[in-house]
Amino acid sequence: MYEFAIAWEWMAFAVRWLHVITAIAWIGSSFYFIALDLGLRQRPDLPEGAHGEEWQVHGGGFYHIQKYLVAPKEMPEHLTWFKWESYATWLSGFAMLCVVYYAGAELFLIDPEKMELPVWAAIAISFGSIALGWVVYDLLCKSPIGEHTNGLMLVLFAILVGMAWGYNQVFTGRAALLHLGAFTATIMTANVAHIIIPNQKIVVADLIAGRTPDPKYGKIAKQRSTHNNYLTLPVLFLMLSNHYPLAFASQYNWVIASLVFLMGVTIRHWFNTRHARRGSPYWTWLATAILFICIMWLSTIQAPVNEDAEAAALPAGFTRFAENAHFDAITETVTSRCSMCHAAEPVWEGIHRAPKNVKLETPNEIAMHAREIYLQAGRAHAMPPGNITMISGEERRLIVAWYESAVSGEAQ
Repeated sequence: MYEFAIAWEWMAFAVRWLHVITAIAWIGSSFYFIALDLGLRQRPDLPEGAHGEEWQVHGGGFYHIQKYLVAPKEMPEHLTWFKWESYATWLSGFAMLCVVYYAGAELFLIDPEKMELPVWAAIAISFGSIALGWVVYDLLCKSPIGEHTNGLMLVLFAILVGMAWGYNQVFTGRAALLHLGAFTATIMTANVAHIIIPNQKIVVADLIAGRTPDPKYGKIAKQRSTHNNYLTLPVLFLMLSNHYPLAFASQYNWVIASLVFLMGVTIRHWFNTRHARRGSPYWTWLATAILFICIMWLSTIQAPVNEDAEAAALPAGFTRFAENAHFDAITETVTSRCSMCHAAEPVWEGIHRAPKNVKLETPNEIAMHAREIYLQAGRAHAMPPGNITMISGEERRLIVAWYESAVSGEAQ
C-alpha cells in the first residue's frame, strides 16, 4: 500500500501542473483582451458598427484588430471562442481540491480545534459553500443592486470578507484561504460559462437568423468580465498562499485575504488606466505598498497557544505509526534533524514560522505527518534542504522502513 502514497503524490503533482498550465492560458488571454479593449482607438472611416481598432506588432508580423460592440453585419466565416481555458482551469483546480483536501481531509481540511467535523460533513460544507457563492453572486448581479456598479462591488467585497472569516472558523488556515480562492474562481468561471459565452451565442444566433442583435447582452457580459478582471490577482494570491504559513497560519489570515482583494483593485486600476491611455495613477503604488505592509504586520501577530491541544490524544488513523517498532528511533531522528525548523518557535536562523506550518516536535505531530516525512525525507531527499542537518542514508532507510511496515501492517 505504500506504493499508493507515491502514486498519489505524483498524481497531485500532475494535476497541479495541469492547473498552472490552464491558468496561464486563461489569465493570459483575459489580460490580453482587457488591455486590447482599453487600448482601442476610434477613427471616422471605421467599418459600420465597429467601435475601435488597434495595430499591434508581435512575432515579426503586424496585426490589425477591430472590435464591434454588438456584432458585424454578417457572421464571419471563422470565429474563435475563448472558453475552454476557463473551464479547464476550474476543472483542474477542483480535481486538485479533491486530491489534496478531500482525500487528505483529516490532515489538510479539518481543524478539530475550530470545529469537530466528520470527513463527509467537511466536504459537504466545502462543496456547498462554493456552489452557493455563485448562486448568491448571480442573483445580486441580476437584482436592482446590479444596476449600480460601485454599490454592487461594495456588497461583493463584504461577502468575500464574510466568507474569509467564515472559512477560517471551520477549516484549517491553509484550507480556509484555498477555499476562498476556489469560491472566487468558481464565480469567475461560472461568469464565463453561464453569462458571457451564452450571451455571445445569442448574438451569433441572431446574426445567422438575420436579426439585429440586442446590445444588452454585450453590456451584461462586459459587467461580468470587469468583475473577473479585478478578482484575478487575489485568486492567484490565495492559490499560492498554501505554500506560505505567514499568510495562512496567521490568526488574522481572513483579514490578510480581505486586504489582498483591495490590492487586486489597486493593481488592476493602475494597468487598466495605463492601457486606456488615461494617465498614470501612481497613488495606486503607494496604496498597494501600504496594504502589503499591513499584511506583513498582521502575519507577525502570534496566535495564543492552545495548551490542551498539546496534550491531545493521537487522532484515529495515525496510531499505527506511533505503535510501530521503529517509532522511537524515528522520533529521535526527526526531532534532532527537523524540529529546529518544524517547531512552534523555530530556532534556525531566518526561519520565523514552521515551513507550511508543519510542526514535528512531539510524537503525535510526527505520527500525524508520517506520509510527508516518508515522501520528503525518506523516498526523496528534499528535506532537510541541502541536507543541512546531515541526515544519514541509514536514517532515511529507517524512515522508509517505518512508514512502509506501518502501512503494510494496516493493509494486512
